[in-house]
Amino acid sequence: MIAMSRKELSNLQQRVAVALIGIPVLFWLTWQGGGYFFVLVLVLVLSGIYEFHRLAAAIDAPPPLPFLLLWSIVFQTNFFLGLADPLIVIVAAVPLFLLVELFRKGGSRLGGFGSALAVLLYVNLSFGSLLAVRLTGPSGLFSVLLMFVCIWSADIMAYFGGSRFGGRFIRRKFFERISPRKTWEGFLSGCFGSVLGAIIFAAFDSGLHPAFVIGAGVFIGVFSPLGDLVESMFKREAGVKDSSAVIPGHGGVLDRFDTVMFIAPLLYLYSFFAGSLNGQ
Repeated sequence: MIAMSRKELSNLQQRVAVALIGIPVLFWLTWQGGGYFFVLVLVLVLSGIYEFHRLAAAIDAPPPLPFLLLWSIVFQTNFFLGLADPLIVIVAAVPLFLLVELFRKGGSRLGGFGSALAVLLYVNLSFGSLLAVRLTGPSGLFSVLLMFVCIWSADIMAYFGGSRFGGRFIRRKFFERISPRKTWEGFLSGCFGSVLGAIIFAAFDSGLHPAFVIGAGVFIGVFSPLGDLVESMFKREAGVKDSSAVIPGHGGVLDRFDTVMFIAPLLYLYSFFAGSLNGQ
């Protein structure tokens, strides 16, 4: 049996309650696609930028939040409507961010420019990759659903596997410098959970080739913990426990979707190079 404190039990109950509401809504918006999924991505992007700005502000004075939010709306809207090549918007952003730092009066110029680039590369491109995958049609729909299933399966199995077996077989921590509580047993349990989730997903008529699905389960299981470590790295630097408290039991958008943000660009690349399995 896994012993839990009263606080941990309360937190788990909150997480379960949010999941029972949030997962069906997330699946419905993903299934609908189009404007529904775009609004979901835009909300996640703007919330993520607000939280990242909060983390950056704990270290130095980042660029103005309204500017970052407005630019992100333009970026994601262009991504969705396809008005211009996203590379053009990215290239145009670099001199724009430099001009903002040139005329801004407070804070570190290097830190401000670095924060702006992080908003571009970490938040916008991560969720933009998710949007790009979903826009590819039916295969994109099932790829995104597969990603969610594998990530959540890995997360659940890593939590219980790490709690039950953590440190019993491998005493060295998984990545102690960033996250002292993560264990190799939890990592291996998460890999197993991701592959198991992929196998269950492949059992249904998903429209995806089984080899594509299993391959996705393997790479998502292996790389999922890194998304959590990246966000933990930023939070440790800022000296905060959670990016925000907007999601009960989960923290903020960056806390809950950190793995999605890390996996989505990899899923985009995987779909691009392995898409031939699905006739893409």
